[in-house]
Amino acid sequence: MTTQQILLAAKAAAPSLLTLTTDQKNAALLSMADALERDAPNILQENGKDMQAAKGSISPVMLDRLRLTPERIKGMADGIREVASLPDPVRVLERMERPNGLVIEKTAVPMGVIAIIYESRPNVTSDAAALAIKAGSACVLRGGKEAFRSGFAIVKALREGLKEVGLPETVVSLVEDTTRESSYELMRAVGLVDLLIPRGGAGLIRACVEQAKVPCIQTGTGICHIYVDDSADLDRAVDIIENAKASRPSVCNAEEVLLVHSAVVDQFLPALKKRLVDERTAAGLVPVELRLDERAAAVIDGTPAGEKDFDTEFLDYILAVRVVDSVDDAIAHIAAHSTGHSEAILTRTEEHANRFTKLVDSAAVYVNCSTRFTDGGEFGLGCEMGISTQKLHARGPMGLGELMTYKYIIHGNGQIR
Repeated sequence: MTTQQILLAAKAAAPSLLTLTTDQKNAALLSMADALERDAPNILQENGKDMQAAKGSISPVMLDRLRLTPERIKGMADGIREVASLPDPVRVLERMERPNGLVIEKTAVPMGVIAIIYESRPNVTSDAAALAIKAGSACVLRGGKEAFRSGFAIVKALREGLKEVGLPETVVSLVEDTTRESSYELMRAVGLVDLLIPRGGAGLIRACVEQAKVPCIQTGTGICHIYVDDSADLDRAVDIIENAKASRPSVCNAEEVLLVHSAVVDQFLPALKKRLVDERTAAGLVPVELRLDERAAAVIDGTPAGEKDFDTEFLDYILAVRVVDSVDDAIAHIAAHSTGHSEAILTRTEEHANRFTKLVDSAAVYVNCSTRFTDGGEFGLGCEMGISTQKLHARGPMGLGELMTYKYIIHGNGQIR
């Protein structure tokens, strides 16, 4: 089908979700989860073809994002089941009774058709579909070409689950055109797409911001910072930074920039290099390349930081390191270089923590923990549709509540104005 045909079919199918009860939506989700696990052998086979085709053309960490395993498919199915267990987001938000007897209910209602453009992460396919169905909206998915076979197999399974409970399969669709033109079609689909969510790198986000004629939410690009204050617990700081940088460097909530207070740099940086470089090398793990400013390079060996290293989302085993002289210096650096995603301060000084959380203008601001928690599942939202780095209409991990709009429903008994 063409992208236009897919959009028209989604628009036609969307009203079928509006009258579903919570139990009916949950039954659909549970059926989708069961079908996903049942079709795991086919999904893994198609993912293997994607992996083979992508070798040599994308980095090892991006290959890891593309890879599916039986455990990851089970995790995807469990994510759908978790969404089924969440409260229904269709609800009355506020209820007001006017002096003339009118009862006004501000009610959360579905968007209609949600389109998602994303890159080589097959799990996004099932996460997005589950959230959209629970939120009462049809979804049109446009994945990256590297993951097309995987996405097609996943959507085929999800549609089987929908058919088993009597819902039209076209409430979940995958765009078949993997050229850039299909992305631009979604951006221009006025009247057919009610909300567009791009999940990917800076280029994709920029294209959506510049080209979209439909409502669009900016997500994803994460130049995430951690600042080690002069009063930080340095042993704990090494653990936190190892997790934030090396646990999964290809995701948007991974740390990309480390700021270290000059008072602890001589003690802290050698310990960090030992953990991230020396010990990882000895253990046969990929070491983290430390890109150091001049002051950091005077303390430990590493790669001299280039002009763009503090403005780059590496999505790899690379960490830019800068020495600062105060919490205000750290805040100023973040203000100049952050993408508004996730930042953290490691400190035992409450005044510094309070100043950091008030002045750092990002979607998620942490005190004494890893930035890797910026995630819908970790925030108790089930899975997520993406991480919004803008301020309207959603910010941070986008769960069910962020996929709704609202309308006013007014009950009267003959009032006239």
